[in-house]
Amino acid sequence: MYYIKRVLRLTGSPYAIAAGVASGVFASFTPFLGFHFIIAWAIAFAIGGNMLAAAVGTAVGNPLSFPFIWSATYSTGCMILGQPILHHQIHALKHGLLSQSLSAILPTIKIMAVGAVPVGVAVSLLFYYLTRQAARSYQHRRKAHLAEKAFEAGRWRKELAEHTDLASKATSN
Repeated sequence: MYYIKRVLRLTGSPYAIAAGVASGVFASFTPFLGFHFIIAWAIAFAIGGNMLAAAVGTAVGNPLSFPFIWSATYSTGCMILGQPILHHQIHALKHGLLSQSLSAILPTIKIMAVGAVPVGVAVSLLFYYLTRQAARSYQHRRKAHLAEKAFEAGRWRKELAEHTDLASKATSN
């Protein structure tokens, strides 16, 4: 919940905020762990998104969601490339990421990179739409609240000025 409020409070247009979040979400679907921030910032920069929102958007990729993301991108990549889905490949990737050489896991990463594009685009478009609507609504409410406060402050100043004028007239008589 904190991240949602933090993103909505960012300065920038609803487009910039939503594009930044969508960039981070898309980057989280790539199999390039350790480079998600860089990928998100590069995409956000290219499409005019907010860089901080892009960094927050990468939080979609976390230890709880990675198994689902990896499974979806691997399955989608296999379907696109016409290869059979071998679920033990994902299991081997999770457990062999640090112990196997890059050449051993590279075929799986390539499949996941191909699958990350359509899955990441679909999910990031959903996040873009939701974030843009939420940012637009938040900024509208915030603007109305500030206008109300300014109106109240103006009315308070006017009443104070009238009171001061009455007090000065009473003391001058």
